[in-house]
Amino acid sequence: MAASILITGASGFIGSFMVEEALKRKLSVWAGIRSTSSKKYLNNPDIYFFEADFADASALQTCLLRHKESYGKFDYIIHCAGATKCVDKDDFEKINYLQTKHLVDALIELDMLPMQFVFLSSLSVFGPVHEQDYVPIRENDTPIPNTLYGISKLKAERYMQSLPSFPYVSYRPTGVYGPRDKDYFLLAQSVKSHIDFSAGYKRQDITFIYVKDLVKAVFMGMDKHVFRRAYFISDGEVYRSRRFSELLQKELGVSFVIQIRCPLGVLKIISWLAALGARLFKRSSTLNPDKYKILKQRNWRCDVTPARQELGFTPDYNLERGVKETVAWYKEAGWISSCV
Repeated sequence: MAASILITGASGFIGSFMVEEALKRKLSVWAGIRSTSSKKYLNNPDIYFFEADFADASALQTCLLRHKESYGKFDYIIHCAGATKCVDKDDFEKINYLQTKHLVDALIELDMLPMQFVFLSSLSVFGPVHEQDYVPIRENDTPIPNTLYGISKLKAERYMQSLPSFPYVSYRPTGVYGPRDKDYFLLAQSVKSHIDFSAGYKRQDITFIYVKDLVKAVFMGMDKHVFRRAYFISDGEVYRSRRFSELLQKELGVSFVIQIRCPLGVLKIISWLAALGARLFKRSSTLNPDKYKILKQRNWRCDVTPARQELGFTPDYNLERGVKETVAWYKEAGWISSCV
């Protein structure tokens, strides 16, 4: 019988790619979604659905108990569900930490621990370390997260670390891009409009990981049966701040762009105003105080040696190949058109 896997946040950008890889591996795939979640990228008839409200600890435990009684426990769990931007700042803790805790606690209470519990964390849990010397962030560095997002993710990591024998593996990817992602798509739209925006004047070292390579790393971790470990994930390269937009410009066929460098002080004010406006209309904003701190950070280098040595991970995509495939998808999906 095929091993079973629960993938939370399955309707999202990263989660939907995790589902596709699990299906390729002939696993029994359960897509963890809310009742209101889109199933746009979950139309494979082999997908089973696990609908639950992760904000309600009692209701979640009831759903898991029913599943256990009917199908047994999950062999693997990939917890992708989370929030990178919120209307209310308290929602970061509620979604990224408390909902993770609810799931973990329920699994322990119901004796449903999987062979491996994958937690999708972020490089942001470390914050602006090595801002002056630009050396790669390493796992033995002391985290100093300065965003609500990073703080909430770190809190979830530390909770799992505090539980003896809990079989977690945390992945801390740098900037994840690829088809279906809406955040980097905003940059593509800007470049299409002949505008290239960047923050600050000081050197900024940026790193990326293509979504399919992140998925590859996670499943390699399953194959290696690792647990109680955390890995930084990037393509292993370091890019200057304009490289991503330069590649977008090339793939979109944009003849010229106007480069706009926004002083950090001005960007900070704009970010606060954008967040204020979003709250008034009860919507989340891509540009917000948390995002400002991410744009402000100058060093996004990270040490991927442990992932390479312990998992055997090597990326299939460099930035040029990844952006090329992403833009091709934008065009095919009708999100954007080439310039003529």
